[in-house]
Amino acid sequence: MGSHRRLASPGFDRGANAALCVMSAAAAALGVTPATAAPQDDTRAKVDRLYEEAEKATEAYNQADERAEKLHEQVGRAQDRIARQQEHINSMRDVLGSLAGAQYRSGGLDPSLALLLSDDPEDYLDRAAALARISAHQAGQLRKLQGAMRELAQERSEATGKLLELEKSRKAVAAHKRTVERKLAEARRLLNSLTAGDRAAYERASRSGRAGMPGFDGFGGALPASGRAAAAVAAAQSALGRPYIWGANGPSGFDCSGLIQWSYAQAGVSLPRTSQGQRYAGRQVPLSEAQPGDVVTYRSDASHVGMYMGNGQVIHAPYPGAPVRYDPVGMIPGATVTRV
Repeated sequence: MGSHRRLASPGFDRGANAALCVMSAAAAALGVTPATAAPQDDTRAKVDRLYEEAEKATEAYNQADERAEKLHEQVGRAQDRIARQQEHINSMRDVLGSLAGAQYRSGGLDPSLALLLSDDPEDYLDRAAALARISAHQAGQLRKLQGAMRELAQERSEATGKLLELEKSRKAVAAHKRTVERKLAEARRLLNSLTAGDRAAYERASRSGRAGMPGFDGFGGALPASGRAAAAVAAAQSALGRPYIWGANGPSGFDCSGLIQWSYAQAGVSLPRTSQGQRYAGRQVPLSEAQPGDVVTYRSDASHVGMYMGNGQVIHAPYPGAPVRYDPVGMIPGATVTRV
């Protein structure tokens, strides 16, 4: 996602600026005022901005969704532990009940009276010693029960906290989803307000003037940094042409970070779900040293991400309506390269 209309090569920009200066000078010499930007240009700029804002909201949605998923798993594990602890407590209570019954049956008489009435004082002493052992065991079991009940109360308290966190995360997911959908709907509305020719011009501009290029033209002599990087490159290439679907991580569609996560998953590497997390999922290297398979994040907030393919190109999921494709690595300012 994000704007690609300003993404032509530096040489192209210098040539365009020079031509503009010549045209302006000529217009001034002739007493002609250059035409102001057409309303369509303003509409395209708004579409670019909306796509960028929607992409940021998409990554926030991915982050909240990932958090909610982790919390859901934590709550499930806590509930399992609580159930096992409750079973353990119930079992301990049954044992204590049996011990208490035995004690009552053995010690119903006052010990001194029982000794007087006993036909065999030695037998009485044996039974008293056994009763004392039962009482000591019972006291130990009671202490264990009390400890188990304290642990259970702590588990329940923590589970309650996780449930509250989970509910907040789910609300955050819903809020970010609404934001994304609102931004994308507005972008579609503005695009639909353009003529067919202007929409085609917007698409050409979004490809940085590369509409006629035949696609990826090789690694340019560069090799992937590792076997897993090579496998991720192959996976990303296999996704070419699949649609951008915000919030998706394959295999039928992708958002920008979903494509990178899925590609590396095919190489057996688990990456974070968000582009922000992917920026710090490995070692930072200069753009001049990028190799195929390196993760390239854009903007100061890392709200867009692609995979470097060599020869100055990345593969990425651009924005809704634009399938997974190749584009220049310099398509968006602020590129940061991470080697996984």
